Order: sequence, then structure tokens, then C-alpha cells
Amino acid sequence: MLTQVKCTQSTCPDGKKLIRLWDGQGLYLEVSAGGSKRWFYRFKLDKTEKRLAMGSFPDVSLAKARSARDKARISKSEGFNPIEAKKKKKLIGSSITNNTLLLCAKEWLDNHKENWSESHYKRERRNIEKDLAPFLGQRDIASIEPVELLNVIRKVEARGALDVAHRVHLTAHGIWAYAVATSRTNRDITVDIKKALKPHIRKNYPAIVDEQEFAQLLKSIDSYVGGPIIKAGLKITAVLFQRPGNIRAMKWADLDLNKKIWTIPSMEMKRLKSEKINGSAHLVPLPSQVIHILTSLRFFTGDGVYVFPGLRNAKKPMSEAALNAALATMGYKGRHVWHGFRASGRTLIRQSLKYDPDVIETQLAHRGQITHGGAYDRTTFLEERAKMLQEWADFLDKLLFNKNPTPVLIAA
Repeated sequence: MLTQVKCTQSTCPDGKKLIRLWDGQGLYLEVSAGGSKRWFYRFKLDKTEKRLAMGSFPDVSLAKARSARDKARISKSEGFNPIEAKKKKKLIGSSITNNTLLLCAKEWLDNHKENWSESHYKRERRNIEKDLAPFLGQRDIASIEPVELLNVIRKVEARGALDVAHRVHLTAHGIWAYAVATSRTNRDITVDIKKALKPHIRKNYPAIVDEQEFAQLLKSIDSYVGGPIIKAGLKITAVLFQRPGNIRAMKWADLDLNKKIWTIPSMEMKRLKSEKINGSAHLVPLPSQVIHILTSLRFFTGDGVYVFPGLRNAKKPMSEAALNAALATMGYKGRHVWHGFRASGRTLIRQSLKYDPDVIETQLAHRGQITHGGAYDRTTFLEERAKMLQEWADFLDKLLFNKNPTPVLIAA
């Protein structure tokens, strides 16, 4: 048995790297040649010898070391690994010092940043900074009651932003799930309030899908006098029905007018970050009508980077509001928006031209939603889409002119 005095006076003999001074029941003091003294508890687990570090002497006295050994022996007798129990206690202890909602949220954001797209990351961060942190940010996350979180989200509902309120709830769910996993709290309170949120029915973008009404929309676009760039943007979108973000960011360098192809880099597609990095470019065939419009448009924007540059800053793409404002000016506010051309193309091509849904969905870059194979189907249907888009462009000409015309130059 050791004594406090013996522990204090003990030294490592010359010629040895260390010695062990045993106290009993697996506890010993390890004294090194350099003068350090450390407590260890030796035990067997599944017939394998292990040891648990219990601190340095004299910071940990003999009495404290014995007490720690006794607790470890009890833990072992109950079927727990004393080493793992110590690690868990240390981890929980470090979590307790960083348990505010804001700090948990920051860790959660940092943990996911590399796998999220920049826009998704910014949206999650905005939900935290604007709607959660101002009211609950400095609170211990374990102390926050469900009704408190509900009251915060109801402030968002009071603004009439029901869609945002549900997004804030999803953000909170991610934070609380992370907090549970890191021992900041015992449960995810977002589950308790989900049924108390005001229901939100997501509305589709206003879009014209009736053939005759769409014909009238094409005539309105053809008569538009607000500028050749906006007019060209509307015409090209009607034919290609790509996402507004991709249309407005179209670069001359990504267009091959000879091969009649537009290559949208994977990093510019609406995808998860991992899909952007590992995915292939989205190829969009260009019908002769689009080639004609782009050739005419070179006179206006061909010296710059973007096919559709911003009206105030040509070094940036035009804003999404520009084309939506043009549609509103033509009397289509609430009836049809820029994004609505995707629904128009999807519906009318299927109804009027009878093309396979898989080909149409691939043109929409909805690869994960096609009917055969889903996300594992890498088929691009490039030839089929080229044929489909040319037929679609010809079909739009028929709607516009009620005959088979030759394309006309863009009017200024």
C-alpha cells in the first residue's frame, strides 16, 4: 500500500526509464526517469489487459486516485469499459462549455459546409442569423422549451412567410439533431412543434400550359419593344425551357453554334455540391431558331462574357427580375413567370408532340426523376432531345405565325 509521503519522495532509480509503485486493486503510480508521476488503473476486459490514465501526481492525490479507481471498478463490474466511460464524460464535459444555440448552430453549419451548395449554405445561415439567433442564440440549447421555439417561428409566420417558417423549422431540426448527437441536449424539440405550425401549400410557378393561350404569349413576346436582349431571352427560354438561373448566366464561351450545342458546366447546375463536383455538364441542343437568335444577338453582346449581360453592369448577368418585369409589363403578372416556361414546355411537348417523358425530363435536367433508373441512369438522350427541340421550335413558330415561317431577325 502506498502513502502520500511515499508518493512524494519516490524517484526513478538510475539506469531505468520508469518504475511502477503498486497500491492495490490495479492502481499504481508510474514514476519516470524525467521525474513525472502518473496514476494508472490496470484491469482486464475480455481477457485483454488495459490501463486507464487517471491524472498526474500531486495534482491527483493518492486519495483521489483511489476514489477514481473505485469508480472505474464499479463501472467495469456493471459491464462498461472504464476507458470509454472516461472518454464519454470528457466529451460531454467539453460540450457543456459550448452549449448555446448559436455555438451549436455554428458547428452544425461548419460540419455541413463542404457538402452543401453555396446557396443552400447561405439560406441555412440566414435562417439562423435572422430568425433564430436574435431570440434564442445565447440560450443553453437544453433549456429551450418547445413553446419558446414555436413562438420564434410564429414571428416568421406573422410576416406572412409561411414557406420561410417551415424552412426555419427544418434549420432548427438540423441544429437540435446535431445538439443531441453531441450531448448538448437529450431530445429534439422541433418534433414536438411540427404539428403546431401553420400548414403551407407550396404553389407552383404561374405558367400557361394551354396551347392557344401560349400562342398569344408568343405573339406578345414577338411584339415586345422593351429591348432586343430581353426579347431574345424570352424567346430562347420558351424554346429551351432551362432554369432562369442558367439562361441568364449563359456565356458565349459555353456555346458552340457550329455544333448547335450549349454546354452548362456541372458547377452551375442546380445540384448538391457533391453532384456538382462529380457530375457531368448538362448539354442543351440548339434548334436552328435559337441559333438564328444568338447569331443576331452577337451584334449587341458578343464582345462580353455573358449572352444576357446586366443592364447596369455588363460584367454580371442580367437579373431574374428583368424578364419577369417584362412579362408583367405585357400583362402576364400572376399568369406566367420566367420559370413558368419550364412547365409550359414540359406539358405542351408531352400533350401535343407526344415525346417520351424521360426525354423531356432529361431536357429539364431532372435526371433523378426520370422513369427508368432514376439517379443511376446516365443517359443524356442527346440525339432525341435535339430532334425534340427542333420539332418544338417549329411547333412554336406554327403557334406564333399560324404557318411554317422562316425565322425573322430580332427587332430592336
